[in-house]
Amino acid sequence: MTKGWARWLTIALLIAMAVSGYFMWQAAGRNSLPDGIAGGNGRIEAVEIDISTKTAGRIKDILVNEGDFVRAGQVLARMDTEQLEAQRRQAQAQLQRAIIGVDTAKSLVIQREAERTAAVAVVAQRMAQLDATERKLARSEQLIKTNSVSQQVLDDDRATHEGAKAAVGAARAQLAASEAAISAAKAQVVDAGASVDAARASIESIAADINDSTLTSPRDGRVQYRVAQPGEVLSNGGRVLNLVDLSDVYMTFFLPTAQAGRISIGADARIVLDAVPQYLIPAKVSYVADVAQFTPKTVETEEERQKLMFRIKAQISPDLLRKYILQVKTGLPGMAYVRFDSKAEWPARLAGPLAQ
Repeated sequence: MTKGWARWLTIALLIAMAVSGYFMWQAAGRNSLPDGIAGGNGRIEAVEIDISTKTAGRIKDILVNEGDFVRAGQVLARMDTEQLEAQRRQAQAQLQRAIIGVDTAKSLVIQREAERTAAVAVVAQRMAQLDATERKLARSEQLIKTNSVSQQVLDDDRATHEGAKAAVGAARAQLAASEAAISAAKAQVVDAGASVDAARASIESIAADINDSTLTSPRDGRVQYRVAQPGEVLSNGGRVLNLVDLSDVYMTFFLPTAQAGRISIGADARIVLDAVPQYLIPAKVSYVADVAQFTPKTVETEEERQKLMFRIKAQISPDLLRKYILQVKTGLPGMAYVRFDSKAEWPARLAGPLAQ
């Protein structure tokens, strides 16, 4: 009995080893790649976009949830704008005050110009009086020689003449003061106009902040995280949501130096996802790292982890992504294959048909 059981046990072990060897041989045949084609494992990734506040404030409402698909221009969240509205009303009041200041300054210019006109008339009047006193003084000086007038009359005429000269000087000073006042009034008009421009600029700035308080999606994508919640107060640049841009999707994988060094930008690639291995997703190489690095922890064997590898990015066509945008998901694991030799033939399992 013991010998019989030993014989049957030996036969069973041999059969199991044979079956295991067969399946290992088949797997090796499936996973083998021809020269000129290389592959590596990775995950589907996409460009991430942070939806953030421009100015500090409180979140009033968030209109989307994690996992929601959003379109470009869609409203995602709103910030509380009560304080900004108050600031805008204050700026509008300052604008009205500045406009009134312009009108007041212009009225002052008109008043100063009228004063200058009056000063010019006074100067003319004083000049006429000076001319009359000069002629009278000249006659008195001639008549005094013949004793036709008294010395007192001559002295009075001289005093009157000197007074007329002083009056002319005072009138001219008043005219100069009026002209200076006109220049000052015109400067006030310019200053009041600048205040109007500043108030309008302030209103436009506040209006821009109010518009920016409505957070919209910059492009089509999917909400990945709600970083904040309604009612929270955020600082400038505070993150509210995180989106993934589903029009910029790729798989990053790693290849050793010997293969990475032969890959060119734009080389054909194929992506096979573990979730849907029956579909071949066409891609193009869009990036090859220029600096070697250690392989990531996702590489299984310890021997390969010690090798320096180059990071490769296989980009999926935006047209294909738009066609299946509702099915696109990031984080899915799979394999990426790239043909670095244009003469190499894709193996049958990678030849097609390709997803279209």
